[in-house]
Amino acid sequence: MTTRGNWRHKGWMVLLAFVAAGVFVRAAEDTLRIVPILSKDDVVVSFDGTEAYTDEVRAAIASGLKTTFTYEIELRMVVPTWVDRTIASSIVTVSDQYDNLTRRHTLLRTIDGRVEQASVSESETAAKQWLTSFSRLPIVMTSKLDPNRDYYVRIRARVRPHGASIIGLANTISAQAKFTFVP
Repeated sequence: MTTRGNWRHKGWMVLLAFVAAGVFVRAAEDTLRIVPILSKDDVVVSFDGTEAYTDEVRAAIASGLKTTFTYEIELRMVVPTWVDRTIASSIVTVSDQYDNLTRRHTLLRTIDGRVEQASVSESETAAKQWLTSFSRLPIVMTSKLDPNRDYYVRIRARVRPHGASIIGLANTISAQAKFTFVP
């Protein structure tokens, strides 16, 4: 093969690597489903990432390592031809400390550093739901939103320990859901 042929071959390999990386990133986005809900006075969000509870996460929990999912939640307003404006943000941390002797999961949920809920369970299914599913989490009061504007909720999720990565390649996934506020 000529030198020019080697470069062409390497170029295709690099392109293939980028396409493959894009497929993995897209797969990561598909593991987090977000539903923003506009109630009378609040914007709340429900989200589910049960596919993020991989065999690696399960193994880390079963080994007794404290496993923590951190969700960074942002409500942003779409601003055409400029940087989108952050209206509200919150950090939700959920953890599972499994005790191999008692076979119990000690579960903890904090929102912006405040302990919101703690629980102990013997059920792996309950621990999985605790770590990956949220229902009607308040984000902001609707009085802080401009009428007839486009908004989106963006969530970035991380899991620790690092060996228990969400998709097996990276420790962070991200997804977003758009909506228009019509009072």
